[in-house]
Amino acid sequence: MCIRTVLTYASPDFAHAAPKALDRLQVIQNKFCRDATDAHWCVHNSILHRDLELPTIAKFMKDACKRFFDIAESHPNALLRSAVGYEPPQRHYFIRRPRNVLTDPPDALTAAVDSLMEVNDTHTD
Repeated sequence: MCIRTVLTYASPDFAHAAPKALDRLQVIQNKFCRDATDAHWCVHNSILHRDLELPTIAKFMKDACKRFFDIAESHPNALLRSAVGYEPPQRHYFIRRPRNVLTDPPDALTAAVDSLMEVNDTHTD
């Protein structure tokens, strides 16, 4: 809970953290999930996240960024609205803007959890 509040507060900034830093946070979250459920070591992390209905750190960051930009686009302050809207850079452009996080492909764990959730949804219908 302590980590998530800080990540939520500064989601556009933390979303650009080094992948290794976010991976370390994901490892901590995985350990807490495993300890909280008393899961055996052979249970996949994607299964734990699916059963707990807990998004991965990468998905949580992407969703928090999306909420932030959606709110900022409709804010009454014109300066904030103008800071949010911009043309996406060309593919070979090296400087990344905070909004580029929304178009990044999901990491392996997030993709595995999403596919398990989709399978779960199709079997419950």
